[in-house]
Amino acid sequence: MRTRYKLFLLSFVMLFGVLTYVQGAIPQKSILIISSYNPSSRQTSSTISEFIDKYQEMGGTYNIMIENMNCKSFTDVNEWERILRNIFAKHTENRPPSLIILLGQEAWATFLSLPEAYKPQCPIIVSMVSRNFIYLPKDNEQTQTWHPRSCDFFEEETKLDNIITGYMHDYDIDQNIELILDFYPDTENIVFLSDNTYGGVSLQSLMVKKMQNHPDLNLILIDGRQHTIYTLVDLLKDIPQKSVLMVGTWRVDMNDGYFMPNATYLIMEANPDLPAFTPTSVALGHWTIGGVIPAYRHLGYEMAIEAYNILDCDSLFQSHIHLIENHLVLDYNKINKKGLDPTTLNKPYTIVNKPPTFYELYHQQIWWVLVIIISLTVALIFVLYYYYRMKILNKRLAISEVNLLEAKNAAEESNHLKSAFLANMSHEIRTPLNAIVGFTDVIASGEVPADEVMEYNTIIKSNSDLLLRLINDILDMSRLESGKVILNYEKCDVVDLCREALATVDISTKTGNQFKFDCHLEHFLLDIDPQRLKQVIINLLSNASKFTNHGIITLAFWIDEVAQEACFSVTDTGCGIPAEKQNHVFQRFEKLNEYAQGTGLGLAICKLIVEKGGGRIWVDPAYTTGARFVFTIPINSSPQ
Repeated sequence: MRTRYKLFLLSFVMLFGVLTYVQGAIPQKSILIISSYNPSSRQTSSTISEFIDKYQEMGGTYNIMIENMNCKSFTDVNEWERILRNIFAKHTENRPPSLIILLGQEAWATFLSLPEAYKPQCPIIVSMVSRNFIYLPKDNEQTQTWHPRSCDFFEEETKLDNIITGYMHDYDIDQNIELILDFYPDTENIVFLSDNTYGGVSLQSLMVKKMQNHPDLNLILIDGRQHTIYTLVDLLKDIPQKSVLMVGTWRVDMNDGYFMPNATYLIMEANPDLPAFTPTSVALGHWTIGGVIPAYRHLGYEMAIEAYNILDCDSLFQSHIHLIENHLVLDYNKINKKGLDPTTLNKPYTIVNKPPTFYELYHQQIWWVLVIIISLTVALIFVLYYYYRMKILNKRLAISEVNLLEAKNAAEESNHLKSAFLANMSHEIRTPLNAIVGFTDVIASGEVPADEVMEYNTIIKSNSDLLLRLINDILDMSRLESGKVILNYEKCDVVDLCREALATVDISTKTGNQFKFDCHLEHFLLDIDPQRLKQVIINLLSNASKFTNHGIITLAFWIDEVAQEACFSVTDTGCGIPAEKQNHVFQRFEKLNEYAQGTGLGLAICKLIVEKGGGRIWVDPAYTTGARFVFTIPINSSPQ
């Protein structure tokens, strides 16, 4: 039994080992990225990183492998074909890659220059390349003096069907020459600067080709394959007049020396008055004025989408070569220093190196300051508002205290005068009354002779006249002091007067009632005493407010054209007036509620004023939701 168990365990281990070996021996599907330059360079590394991140994010299943041709300068161009053939041989031993991506012009040109036998037949994507290229030189050609023909990928008969997509730059030399002539129409010489790289040689070939379209211009080539940076500086110092420099590319000289940006400043200082332009963005921002250049951007994401659609999607992929669009870019400092006006170009352009405005530099701080200022302003407004409100209230309180004190003094004085008046009047009235009553009793006894009766009648009549004059004097005095029966007529806008009265009561009462004005007229002129009319309206509104709590009080005004009367009504939603008391409310000292505040003279005064003005006043018996007082005034003038 134990022997069988050992045999079974040994068989399982052997089977697992065989399966593992077979699985490791099966080549997996892959994507091969071939870079012209060291992948650690910034542009190459960012492009590859973006490609990998996006492809994996989309769910791509193919392995990604990276190879580097490490192309440095044009001096080692004869080694590039061998390097690329070795890369292809390395990755086609077991299972060829399913997709090849060529990054950079060196890998692109080397692939085009390979014999057909060495070219894989899998789909190919190209990026960071130009549509204008040159085939690599043969082994027996001198690279320093070699001048190849510039080729256009879309015009070559050797185009490969398996190059199904890609992103190509289209360096527009003609547009750049046109730009130079727009700014410098007297130009006679175009000086073209290129370095000891494939990009420099291919751009030089393209420049030579395009200059055939401009026979009136002279082309001067400064070739980095034949000069060091120091001899190049000497050449720039001897440039003839009416020349403009076009910078193709510069980073490697004839000795394969790499130069950092400080070399650009060295070249620039050799002839600082020489106008410089660029079709490739080289030295743009600190040396060249500008140029029509490709709209460079990172293409890793777009390449990943293309690769996913080719390999991982079942749908049919449409092959297409994308040309990167060009745009005109100008340096702000250079065009200002040279006194150039870009608006004369009549074409769209982009300005770089423009110093940011104060707002652009400190917009966040500016907004924070504005927010703080606005907040402090709002807070200050609230503080000032409440300060002045409290000040007004204190002033009103002080005035109220003064008025209250004056009213108290007036009341005490009135009470004193009333007591004196009653004492005086009781004495004055008692005297004639005693005479009238006494002599009337004597005459009534029938024992007085006839001649004395006449004398007594005369005394009675005299005392009666005295009493009548006393009463008339009291009424006249009351009339003069109160002014109730003296109406000063004048033209008055009744609509405005009603609004003023309504606003006055609305402000003075504190019962929580809602006051409304119902009138379809904007203005109406009437001959009336405005003070007495306003007194009547305010008395009625105040009376309605006194017997209404949190209700609606409506003042209405309309014209009765038939009766030629101005009609007013005050309607409330209060407790109302019992029907049996509606005829008594206009009497003096009549009060519906003995405990309610008031003397009972308000409605009597209203009735007196209205009637003195020729009008009528009454309680509407048909209204039962509260109380409605209606009064009319005759119309003495037409509305205007």
